[in-house]
Amino acid sequence: MKSSTLSFLLAGLLLTGGVHASAADHVHASHAWIRVLPGDLPAGAYVTLQNDGDQPVALSGASSTVYADVMLHQSSTAGDMSRMTMVDALPVPAHGKAVLAPAGYHLMLMQANAPVKPGDTVRLTLSFTDGSTLATDFIARPANAMDAGDDHRGH
Repeated sequence: MKSSTLSFLLAGLLLTGGVHASAADHVHASHAWIRVLPGDLPAGAYVTLQNDGDQPVALSGASSTVYADVMLHQSSTAGDMSRMTMVDALPVPAHGKAVLAPAGYHLMLMQANAPVKPGDTVRLTLSFTDGSTLATDFIARPANAMDAGDDHRGH
């Protein structure tokens, strides 16, 4: 009898755990691209995150097997001074989106373990503050690129 009771309790716990969706379950990534710079210079990664959920979520960073370090940054300009600041999280509103783009929020990719060339695909694992993750493929673009090159600039 104890074995069947334990099985019943475990089944209930598993079902209960499935009721609460993670942030990554509600977020869709699109227009994901990397601006590749020459030599060992850091690259920037950009993406649009769409949250279809009823609750806001927050991107807290990313990781990659290709880059030793990935940091979430925000670029800003005050007067004629440009600055880049590391941020802890980027909110993605419920039924809304957050855009990581040049001159704004972006992922800074440091120390590639092999050269990344335009046309390559690099997988980044996006991390959210609830601990969930979303694996996303980013297309590498040349240093002079301003967008993902997928003809969706206005979307």
